[in-house]
Amino acid sequence: AYLKISEGCNHSCSFCIIPSMRGKLVSRPVGDVLSEAERLVKAGVKEILVISQDTSAYGVDVKYKTDFWNGQPVKTRMLELCQALSSMGVWVRLHYVYPYPNVDDVIPLMAAGKLLPYLDIPFQHASPKVLKAMKRPAFEDKTLARIKQWREICPELTIRSTFIVGFPGETEEDFQYLLDWLTEAQLDRVGCFQYSPVEGAPAEELGLEPVPDEVKQDRWDRFMAHQQAISAARLQRKIGQEIEVLIDEVDEDGAIGRSCADAPEIDGLVYIDSEQPLQAGDKIRVRVTHSDEYDLWAEAI
Repeated sequence: AYLKISEGCNHSCSFCIIPSMRGKLVSRPVGDVLSEAERLVKAGVKEILVISQDTSAYGVDVKYKTDFWNGQPVKTRMLELCQALSSMGVWVRLHYVYPYPNVDDVIPLMAAGKLLPYLDIPFQHASPKVLKAMKRPAFEDKTLARIKQWREICPELTIRSTFIVGFPGETEEDFQYLLDWLTEAQLDRVGCFQYSPVEGAPAEELGLEPVPDEVKQDRWDRFMAHQQAISAARLQRKIGQEIEVLIDEVDEDGAIGRSCADAPEIDGLVYIDSEQPLQAGDKIRVRVTHSDEYDLWAEAI
């Protein structure tokens, strides 16, 4: 189930992945969010996806005011929200998290098994020049250090992201910078879009040289090939490991599920060979036997 905690965008992006959510950040009362999550869990939901335009900035607009849930005071802040959600006994997955320093606070919850060790961070690019043009935070060097620190605390952490190639003014040097950054960052799950001009968008008013369509396509192809190799290598390391899987579907060919590293509809799948009867909603332990660029195959234990 998707749990929306805020709407809007608090940094006037030149590009916004969800345009309908643009505008000033507006945080929902934390008590309302937690009550909705509680209702979902009581209805049988096994996984909650926390989404917003900027999850890590939750509560900034209301100065982290204290609200109440089940008679207990809770601050309107990502850490306290995650602590409360982690008490509900279901998978909790964080999306649209920007790498601000306060994200460090939730990593120990992941390491302790209270939150899924998963962060969806829309980096968009790595070149400082391109990020500045996008009006995105341009701290790619500190971000790499932060990713390293997170993985030291929580080695199982999965990081997914999205990127844009062909943004106006992007040079071959900028693009190569992005590929080198990907090699260093070793992200697990990555999507890529070609920049598409939208009439009236701030990016169209920057006066930057547009990237030809054939160049955008070439860069997208090279980006995907580069990241596929990284993703395949990271998945191959899971062969032989035991992991927990949430079953989504069962048919005549077997069961299909997802691990904690796989958000529904956007990440990979786990194809399971099992002699025991399974049904959607089951959580089981499996041993990984095979992998490709996106998916895993496993045997039930």
